[in-house]
Amino acid sequence: MDTEAELTQRGHSSPDKGEGRSRFVFSGSWRRAGLLGAVCAVFVLLLGNFVVQPFLIPSRSMEPTLRVGDRVLVNKLAYRFGDRPQRGDVVVFDGTGSFVREHAGGDPIREALHGAGSALGLAEPSDTDFVKRVVGVGGDDVVCCDVDGRIRVNDVPVEEPYLFPGDTPSKVPFRIAVPLGTLWVMGDHRSQSRDSRDHLGEPGGGMVPVEKVIGRVDWLAWPMSRWGAPPEPGTGGSHG
Repeated sequence: MDTEAELTQRGHSSPDKGEGRSRFVFSGSWRRAGLLGAVCAVFVLLLGNFVVQPFLIPSRSMEPTLRVGDRVLVNKLAYRFGDRPQRGDVVVFDGTGSFVREHAGGDPIREALHGAGSALGLAEPSDTDFVKRVVGVGGDDVVCCDVDGRIRVNDVPVEEPYLFPGDTPSKVPFRIAVPLGTLWVMGDHRSQSRDSRDHLGEPGGGMVPVEKVIGRVDWLAWPMSRWGAPPEPGTGGSHG
């Protein structure tokens, strides 16, 4: 009887002990998964802040090279070690003070959350961030347009096969001497792009300071059908 009672007690107690171990293992797995997710998120944010940042294309201004909803990877090291933006580079830059006015800060928590989403390529970029193509660099004389309707840089006509089909280089005539340390930038879809031309009469004259450049667009990451480097100037066409 004692043996039977002992076995009966063991039979009743064993499931409870097993269930406790299962709950512990299950809880521990979730903790490890949560910790791993947090570490990955921090790693991606650090990577985005210092090396390469996803950028969601919000407008049609760079068609056909970049389309609305494309996610590109911005190389933030491209100009960190002495290199400077070159004509034809597609760059992302902070337009504060050139394309948009300085403004007072808003809700810091909301801005931090939006910044994190932008850094992960999940949210639209800040209202002050823009993506355009470099047409003129410091010291250049940029003129539009010559008798053949082309932009001339330092009196040399620029072939622009990346322009949106049917667009002209510019319907707005201009002659610009680009100051040293600045860039003259334009979108590939000229009729849909608000770029340096739209800020000619404002302080800075539409020039983007080189130090405001966030990085160079080096890779199309999404959609998969367009995966790869953006088409080089002079090759014409686009991915997909």
